[in-house]
Amino acid sequence: MSTARRRSVFRPVKQIVGGTLSGDAAELKTNFVARHSPAHFARLYARYALRGGHVIKLGLGNDDAARTALAAWPGGLQVGGGITDNNAADWLGFGASKVIVTSFLFPSARFSLERLQALSQTIGKDKLVVDISCRRRGTKWLVAMNKWQDITDMEVCQESLDMLSDYCSEFLIHAADVEGLCRGIDEELVSKLGQWVRIPTTYAGGARDLSDLALVDRLSGGRVDLTYGSSLDIFGGSLVNFEELVSLNKEHAESNASLC
Repeated sequence: MSTARRRSVFRPVKQIVGGTLSGDAAELKTNFVARHSPAHFARLYARYALRGGHVIKLGLGNDDAARTALAAWPGGLQVGGGITDNNAADWLGFGASKVIVTSFLFPSARFSLERLQALSQTIGKDKLVVDISCRRRGTKWLVAMNKWQDITDMEVCQESLDMLSDYCSEFLIHAADVEGLCRGIDEELVSKLGQWVRIPTTYAGGARDLSDLALVDRLSGGRVDLTYGSSLDIFGGSLVNFEELVSLNKEHAESNASLC
């Protein structure tokens, strides 16, 4: 009997990252300011067929840059940041393969099933990614919103993930406590996600070495993919070389293709 299974892959991102994100602009820490435009990164990801990358709009005045990135690779990227039922279809029209939503689902930091159902019905669950980025509180992980400063009433667990899976096609989960710090992933969270998720899921937070892709693969049984941010050389980091990561990722992707 074959024991072959899916392997975790690298999912690229273009966003502001940092575990020190706060609501006070004066305290906002930006880990890296790129010399290149978002469209440049979109073309870079397209060159290596890194589909499903995330374009995350943090703050105001990012719409034009996001639209430019989407236009550079129509259908290749997902977009998040300020997504609501009023603009989700517009962003799909601008070229996003899917939209990523968080805050809209948590008015006053309380989860609204009605909003999720309405958005899913409007654009289709196949076009919807739910971002349930979280912070650890004791033995639990609670969804955090608004630059990860506001803790909501939703726990990330088997029950909540099963419920959300009925209305979306993917999860994006930042471990906000370690995001942008390059000090290692939240191994316990990744392990739990591997047990809980039944739809495609991407984890972000703390990746600092090429070996972290294999680590996430092992901990999650290949059910969770990984984003690298601040550690990557294309984002000003010195710990992970983008070309080497792409080469390793190609091995995983080709292994997955052989399962089809």
